[in-house]
Amino acid sequence: MTIALRYAAYSDVGCLREGNEDSGYAGQHLLAVADGMGGYAGGEVASSIAISSLRDLDTLDDPRAEEMADVLQRAVEKANESLAIRIRQEPRLENMGTTLTAMLWSGSQVALIHIGDSRAYLMRGSRFEQITHDHTLVQTLVDEGKITEEEVATHPQRSLILRALDGKTPVDPDISISRAKVGDRYLLCSDGLSGVVSKKTIHETLAAESDPRSAAKKLIELAIRGGGPDNITAVVADVIETDTDREGPTQGTQTVGAADQREVSTGPNETSPARRAQELRGNGGDTAEMDPIQEEIPGSAPAEPYDSPYQEQSYDDHDAHASRGRSPEPEYRRRSWWPILLVFVLVVGAIAGGGYYFGRQYVEDQYYVGVSSDGRTVSVYQGIDTNIAGMDLSEEIEGTELEVEALVPTDREDLESNIEVDSLETAQAVIADLEERAVTAGRSEVEQETETEESG
Repeated sequence: MTIALRYAAYSDVGCLREGNEDSGYAGQHLLAVADGMGGYAGGEVASSIAISSLRDLDTLDDPRAEEMADVLQRAVEKANESLAIRIRQEPRLENMGTTLTAMLWSGSQVALIHIGDSRAYLMRGSRFEQITHDHTLVQTLVDEGKITEEEVATHPQRSLILRALDGKTPVDPDISISRAKVGDRYLLCSDGLSGVVSKKTIHETLAAESDPRSAAKKLIELAIRGGGPDNITAVVADVIETDTDREGPTQGTQTVGAADQREVSTGPNETSPARRAQELRGNGGDTAEMDPIQEEIPGSAPAEPYDSPYQEQSYDDHDAHASRGRSPEPEYRRRSWWPILLVFVLVVGAIAGGGYYFGRQYVEDQYYVGVSSDGRTVSVYQGIDTNIAGMDLSEEIEGTELEVEALVPTDREDLESNIEVDSLETAQAVIADLEERAVTAGRSEVEQETETEESG
């Protein structure tokens, strides 16, 4: 049995952004999505470099299963080195970076590499699952039980990424190897899709649309109808058996978004990304009305015993594995190699090195007014009122003599949950207001007591 891929890749700038910082790629041996960050110029450069660094993997002879992880790892390290070189050449791009989620195929073997908060999903029969793990602050807080999944959407730091390709810090992606099955459908997407369209709706759409092109288009339409606050990229791929499938695999490659600097070969029925975006919006920029998706998923197979091919398993360090020449286990995920300690080290390293995504610059720009460490007075804090793996991400930088007990009740309640401000000066002004209200309230109490004594 010979298997191949039928795929489609689309990218849209969304409703609010001026330019597209996403990049995507789809070919017979490689699928990839990169979400650039650091401003329009920096983001588009970073995501384009990431895709360009991996694109050559699509032309490789089928690597052996035990080599696929190393091949992907080296390609991502090359991408990170290319970012570093570009930053040295153009210092104005020093804050650029990109997420990257990519799949390399060799027959039915598929290697998945992931860093950041773009996502990969697998639909197998009636089952649907996210097969990547977001490298974000809020996901870490969910993992540690500090917030719930429902609180993620409204968390003030929901966009903070703990790991990304930035040309400054060492590459530490998650890597896994699994075996695909005929009938599987994969989705790779940027958070412009997954952050707007619910997992349930993504599943229903993938199940309802039989063709990868219509599925990818519909998903982007849904994100646009949801407000399209970010760039949106979707790569949908079906695993087919070439001997029995009449349509056959997709021919040619598809490059979309920022990486599509010129018209590329996308097959006879494909159009450019600009044209695709125009088709999606329709005349006047409005998205065409869509039929509602029914709760019962059309054409879905009955539930069957299902073993996820992405269970967490140990994986040796890349360099150690290469030096020993030992083959990895059939399935593994690099992330479990160094659990919470890894997050701790990464955050410390990012803060020490002035990293862009969760670094010193961001932390130093955050302030809040709260209760002092002794619980008695009001203080100003710099940073974020949380901790990861036991490390506080805030510091008490200015104390006062204003006692908490002297505050009016409503101010005391606000202080207990912290009063977020945008600068030290604003914090000082807030404290002055708190003190003024406390003095006024205290003066009123004294006057009332005096009046009571005189009347008595």
